[in-house]
Amino acid sequence: MEGKLVERLEAAVARLEALAAGGGISARGLPDSGGDDMSSDPSIVAFDDLMDQYAAKVSGAAEKIGGQVLDVSKLLLKAFSVEKKLLMEIKQTQKPDMAGLAEFLKPLNEVIMKVNSMAEARGSEFINHFKSAAESLSALAWIAYTGKDCGMSMPIAHVEESWQAAEFYNNKVLVEYKTKDPNHVEWAKALKELYLPGLRGYVKSHYPLGPVWNASGKKVSAAPSKAPQSGAPAPPCPPPASHFTSEPSKASSSQPKQGMSAVFQELSSRNVTAGLRKVTDDMKAKNRTDRTGVVSTSEKQTSSTPSTTTPTVKKVAPPKLELQMGRKWAVENHIGNKNLVIDDCDAKQSVYVFGCKDSVLQIQGCCGRF
Repeated sequence: MEGKLVERLEAAVARLEALAAGGGISARGLPDSGGDDMSSDPSIVAFDDLMDQYAAKVSGAAEKIGGQVLDVSKLLLKAFSVEKKLLMEIKQTQKPDMAGLAEFLKPLNEVIMKVNSMAEARGSEFINHFKSAAESLSALAWIAYTGKDCGMSMPIAHVEESWQAAEFYNNKVLVEYKTKDPNHVEWAKALKELYLPGLRGYVKSHYPLGPVWNASGKKVSAAPSKAPQSGAPAPPCPPPASHFTSEPSKASSSQPKQGMSAVFQELSSRNVTAGLRKVTDDMKAKNRTDRTGVVSTSEKQTSSTPSTTTPTVKKVAPPKLELQMGRKWAVENHIGNKNLVIDDCDAKQSVYVFGCKDSVLQIQGCCGRF
């Protein structure tokens, strides 16, 4: 027990000396006010312990494997390092609005998107490693939790749910390399321990209700949006959606459709009944002499309804097209709408359609369930 205490004190002294030698510059290039206090803060010290105890195992296993697995592991650990710096800044920053929060979390999102790019590439023999790392990094988004109405699960539950999505690919690594290479098995087990119990235990101990912002700290301002000048060429297609977006993506009908979207668009623009034979009167069942299989109305059993019952008027709910909880697209109560578009759907999301008639829904991307 005393030996561990001495090791932690020595590690804290080493970090303080490193800060003093580094000139006191924070992660975003701003003067570091109270850097020593941040380094000795219990939640920051606990995050360093998390990295020393769990992240070091991932790094050690990746070093043994090398190559692309080492590359993706370095990006994964960099994301954890960025999150630590953001946690330090939160203690000195006022709680921003949604646009400001997206700007504040931009450094973390940039690293996560790099890992996602590796996971979306084809042809690598380590694709399950990439997907496992990419899916697991969504757990770091717990830092964006701002309350029960923010559209995401509470921090502890969010970490657990994110790992459940990653475990599918992590188990594939375990099965594939169980008898081939123990280093890959070690990497997969270390990655799971980094989140469960690692990150989950850290969040449970220090931020079960989300990050605590400083009411008297500095403000975060959203990046100004640049309006296109008149006569300027049209802007290029938008990049992939951010993990931390300030508002839901808007459907766009101006761009040409591809894949299944083009099929739906073609069907909606054509007369799909052209070429079908017309049913004449003698072909109708009621006019046929051969009545085999036709049940007369006298043979039908109907349930009696009291005459005193008053008919109920069915209420029609307003139409809806929205992403709920970041996981389910709800498309409800659209009548005669041919231009419903979901242009930002991924395999982790599902699409729920209810109460729609004579409408066309176009889904751009790959949804997990429909």
